[in-house]
Amino acid sequence: MARTSLDLDDMVEHWTLLKDEQGLASGKRGATRLGFAVLLKFYTQYGRFPRGRFELPGEAVEFVARQVQVPASDLDAYEWSGRTVEYHRAQIRGHLGFRECSVADADKLAAWLAEHVACRERRPEQVRVELLARCRTECIEPPTPGRCDRIVGAALRVAEEMLTARISARITVESIERIVALVAGADQEDDAEPGDAGAGEGEDGVPALGKIKEAPGNVSLETMLTEIDKLLAVRAIGLPPDLFAEVAPKVVAGWRARAAVESPSHLRTHPLPLRVTLLAALLHEREREITDTLVELLISTVHRIGARAEKKVTEQLVNAFKKVSGRENILFKLAEASIGEPEGTVREVVYPAVSGGEQTLRELVHEFKTRGPVYRRTVQTTLKASYTNHYRRGLIKLLDVLEFRSSNHTHRPVIEALALVARYAAAGNTTYYPLGQTVPVHKAMGGDWAEVVHRTDKRGRRRVVRMVYEVVAFQALRDQLKCKEIWVVGADKWRNPDEDLPQDFAERREENYRELRKPLDAAVFVDELREQMTTELTLLNDRMPKLSWLDIAERKSGAIRLTPAEAQPEPRNLRRIKNEVQRRWGVVPLIDMLKEAVLRTGCLDAVTSVSGGGTLSAEILAERLLLVIYAYGTNTGIKAVASGGHGHTEDELRYVRRRYLSAEAARAIAVNIANATFAARSTELWGQGSTAVASDSTHVRAYDQNLFTEWHSRYGGRGVLIYWHVEKKSLAIHSQLINCTASEVAAMVEGAMRHGTTMDVEANYTDSHGQSEIGFGITRLLNFDLLPRIKRINRAKLYRPAAGETDAYPRLAPALTRPIRWELIAQQYDQMIKYATAIRTRTASTEAILRRFTRNASHPTYAAMLEVGRAQKTIFVARYLRLRDLQREIEEGLNVMESSNGANSVIAYGKGGEIASNRRDEQEMFVLCLRILQSALVYVNTLMLQDVLDEPEWSDFLTAADLRGLTPLFWSHVRPYGEVNLDMDTRLNLAAATVPGPRAARSTVENA
Repeated sequence: MARTSLDLDDMVEHWTLLKDEQGLASGKRGATRLGFAVLLKFYTQYGRFPRGRFELPGEAVEFVARQVQVPASDLDAYEWSGRTVEYHRAQIRGHLGFRECSVADADKLAAWLAEHVACRERRPEQVRVELLARCRTECIEPPTPGRCDRIVGAALRVAEEMLTARISARITVESIERIVALVAGADQEDDAEPGDAGAGEGEDGVPALGKIKEAPGNVSLETMLTEIDKLLAVRAIGLPPDLFAEVAPKVVAGWRARAAVESPSHLRTHPLPLRVTLLAALLHEREREITDTLVELLISTVHRIGARAEKKVTEQLVNAFKKVSGRENILFKLAEASIGEPEGTVREVVYPAVSGGEQTLRELVHEFKTRGPVYRRTVQTTLKASYTNHYRRGLIKLLDVLEFRSSNHTHRPVIEALALVARYAAAGNTTYYPLGQTVPVHKAMGGDWAEVVHRTDKRGRRRVVRMVYEVVAFQALRDQLKCKEIWVVGADKWRNPDEDLPQDFAERREENYRELRKPLDAAVFVDELREQMTTELTLLNDRMPKLSWLDIAERKSGAIRLTPAEAQPEPRNLRRIKNEVQRRWGVVPLIDMLKEAVLRTGCLDAVTSVSGGGTLSAEILAERLLLVIYAYGTNTGIKAVASGGHGHTEDELRYVRRRYLSAEAARAIAVNIANATFAARSTELWGQGSTAVASDSTHVRAYDQNLFTEWHSRYGGRGVLIYWHVEKKSLAIHSQLINCTASEVAAMVEGAMRHGTTMDVEANYTDSHGQSEIGFGITRLLNFDLLPRIKRINRAKLYRPAAGETDAYPRLAPALTRPIRWELIAQQYDQMIKYATAIRTRTASTEAILRRFTRNASHPTYAAMLEVGRAQKTIFVARYLRLRDLQREIEEGLNVMESSNGANSVIAYGKGGEIASNRRDEQEMFVLCLRILQSALVYVNTLMLQDVLDEPEWSDFLTAADLRGLTPLFWSHVRPYGEVNLDMDTRLNLAAATVPGPRAARSTVENA
């Protein structure tokens, strides 16, 4: 149990001796009396006895000592082993109705866990928590840690046997034979990468399982055809579609991860039901992933066809294109000359009227042609040729393997158009569809495409050009897929959007509203929002004359003119403090800071083998995990780190990476270090816990032979984005890998909701890219404030809270716009709460919700959420303009984010900062390990600063500006470079108590 300071309420609640408990202790004296009393209260609270004096909080001992009238120091004389303490334990068990765990009890507990817990939860540490809770329910004293491990292990083993027997029984004999054949061929080495694993060779000699597990390449026809072959290979196994319908998704994901890292030789050693289940889980998950990949390839390919056609036509015309300036003047001169001499010839009257004469007019005509309908028709013709000659083969084949559906009848014509395209796909060189064939008409056929899709044949009949119709059908499909109005059967990311919503929302309606802290009555919600708008607008209007930094008036550049806040006083002593840190501890290797954080927090305790077993000792595993985390976080790579002075080979490190360091494990390590940092902070130095975070994206260059890496128009170059959430004292609480076109608003919401730390996020600072009106609406429903720095604040609009009150805020009139449509909010209130609940309960990601909304402006719930967002944004802008402190607070928060980005560039110095991998899981591991390294740096720096500033001669000269600018994110005393030498026995000399090594903090779990 972690020894933490207790407040008075905790001691009164948990350490007060009740009347009957005082009677039990009354017959004892001195140290025996005090020892018995603290044993009793500890057992009452935790359901077990302490393992020694070190587990008892000093404040609690003092509190109990005063009650039994025995000096607290007498507890040192209490014997923690022997007949006396055993008698006391028996007496306490009898009083509380508990008993020791017998062999029969252990068997019953294991059976209960197997039936009710281990079948849906495969993490040993979580099953252990349920075991301890069950022990308390059954009034059984928890077994020793070793015995708990055996009970948990037995429960997991029995549950796995039951589940795998049930799953394998649902698969036909033929399918089982095909699954077994996947691993029946040549073996692979254990240190091979997961993407290289496999057996059961395909026609080209490449292992079939290995091909199925490979990551997709870049956007190309070849990649599309390869992924189609993978999908067909998976479907050829013949798994039932509902094979895992009753199994918890996390269990299926665990099986899939296990099958992905184990070699064929390892898989063949498992009993047949387990082997079949593991491979079936892998195939089941890969089928959904490959389906998603094909949808993304379709969307990207159709976009690429159009983009390349425009580029090609532009390049052809750019040399001839010259922009003619002064076109209005030319038109006026032509009109004036024509009216002045209506009988004259064009050459004599019109040409001389303009500078440049005939040539200028030719250029003007050419500009119109290149920018007008002729240009568009040329692009369309080029696009058709590109599709017909190259991409058509893959896109047509997609129609055979993907099943498109829509829940909206409006989009049925697109589905029918795809069916028509597939039906005539092999019609040879036929130019038109047959005259008697009904051709579905959809919106994409109108506009600029109308003249190209239809053509008059030699007999004067209006016909539909087949190849052009196919192009238009795929463009319509792309548009509707992106907003999920059309979805794909068997996909995950692109599945039926109705599956994103909680299916039990109606049954748990009151609970869902309560969890979001929202009223059941829409009118109450509307009235509260309207009242806040009215209050903020009134305050801003009334105080405008006193706000010297703000001016609102009619002007072309925007109604609002906001003067930047004056600079804050410079901290003058921070450099001296940082120099003192370096003087005391010297230049510390980054690996040593990581090691210190790991040893003090015990954050590696929850890391277990992906395959469910493991023979490595805790000490060896900890060392190798540290080295792998360092290799990924610094971006130097395992090969470079393996050459250091630590005695671990490259193969050993790769084995640990594959078998132990999953994304889930890395995320848990980062969260544990963050929580430990919060717990270690001195409130006198750092203040009370913050509830606000800053978030922003960082562009990182990455290899581009994959679907995820994209070109970023703002940063330039191909790469990925890392989206960070950093709290006000520079600790990263969340990081995520997103592509360059992903919504930063969605990433902001995901991080604020899914960070997993003990921090309660109530506000999020962000720049302009992380905010939007829909973002304001979602955050309002999810109960945290969006506090952005809006780049074009001068053009911001303030919505009116009510119609017909045009004179309500006269000083704000130039910035005011229409009233909020409250009736729409009230009408869609329940649906908005349903979407917010989907985000809260993780039945859908924020990105999935926004994808359905932002490209489908007609969606009524989206329109209502936009109105909520406009109201909330008006509230924020009014506050922001009025409060100088809020402006500074947001600026300071975003400055912390910039400092965090600077630290990341120092830590991740390897390979020039480029992610040298095309695999998504490797890129994600880099992001997670970088966060672990930065969190370790902040944690150790926090302890160092507290050691220095605990001394009066250092703390007394800190000014208010120094305290404001004090941050644990600095690295002048850190060495991230050089040979990696790891010695677990050497430690940094810090005053805080040290957790005694990996896996030593097991009691923390027991007391959860």
